[in-house]
Amino acid sequence: MHIPDGYLSPITAGTMYVVSTPFWIVAVQHVRKALTRRTVPALALFSAFAFIVMMFNIPLPGGTTGHAVGGTLLAIVLGPWTAVIGVSVVLAIQALLFGDGGLIAFGANCFNMAVVLPWVGYFIYKVISGNSDIASKRRLVGAVVGSYIGIVVASVVAGIELGVQPALFHAADGTPLYAPYGLDVALPTMAIGHLAIAGPVEAIVTGLVFFYLQKSQSSLLAKTEEPRKEGKLWIVWSAALVVLAFATPLGLLAAGTAWGEWGVGELKDTLGYVPKGLESMAGFWKAPIPDYSVPGLGNVPGYIISALIGLVIIGVLVWLLARWISHKKSSGQKPSVKGGSAV
Repeated sequence: MHIPDGYLSPITAGTMYVVSTPFWIVAVQHVRKALTRRTVPALALFSAFAFIVMMFNIPLPGGTTGHAVGGTLLAIVLGPWTAVIGVSVVLAIQALLFGDGGLIAFGANCFNMAVVLPWVGYFIYKVISGNSDIASKRRLVGAVVGSYIGIVVASVVAGIELGVQPALFHAADGTPLYAPYGLDVALPTMAIGHLAIAGPVEAIVTGLVFFYLQKSQSSLLAKTEEPRKEGKLWIVWSAALVVLAFATPLGLLAAGTAWGEWGVGELKDTLGYVPKGLESMAGFWKAPIPDYSVPGLGNVPGYIISALIGLVIIGVLVWLLARWISHKKSSGQKPSVKGGSAV
């Protein structure tokens, strides 16, 4: 679902930055108010989890691939505004370090996966779960259904963004300048792949983790603090993420490229030409570890090393960001006064 640079016109890409920016600003404000001692490590770990699940590519109809996101799970556990921050950081590292998605298209990717997906998923979850008990089946059903609908809606939005490009931006002879396929192709392709495959995978992943939290770490879902239990949780989650990192080469078994993420060479082989605007913008940023491939290593070792590097960077970066927000929150609070003295 990542949109690479060149597939959106500069006008569309710029517009999506403008649309996403208010969400980032409000998200920081909300996280600052809601931040607690438990939120900092939880945000780092669940953001790292979102990164790692995106590395497990799965085959979709038509020879393309897709992946889960984990945004709804993050929204359920830590709140949708916190999910906006966490998923945005993940997408930024993917684009900057691995060339997955684009810097020019970053605003659009964040709107789709860090705003639409977690907010839609969280809304459905709240509607279904209502005021039910934390351990109730209603909450589990809400998490599963919400995550499924969230990723499908996000894919539809991405399909619309890509599909309108040929109609809005084309050469005098009608040749597309950016994304080459119109709404009649982009929208159903994105929707069907996520309705049939990526959506169920997202729902299963979310459901399994949510079920585990219900049974073993309900304090996270209840938004209560139990330091001893949560300390164990961070150790378990960190170990689980490392194990998943070593399992990520399973994502290499899915043949093909994600729809709408073709390279210039692939487009030329398929279409017989490369849209001029796309060609000029493709490769705008030279990622140091492109396509999760470490120079000098084979595909499997390189993918594992990339996963471990991404986990560490995202975990540390999100933790530092949350600590920075926490510091801003603390320094902005006025000391309470009692008996004429600050205490």
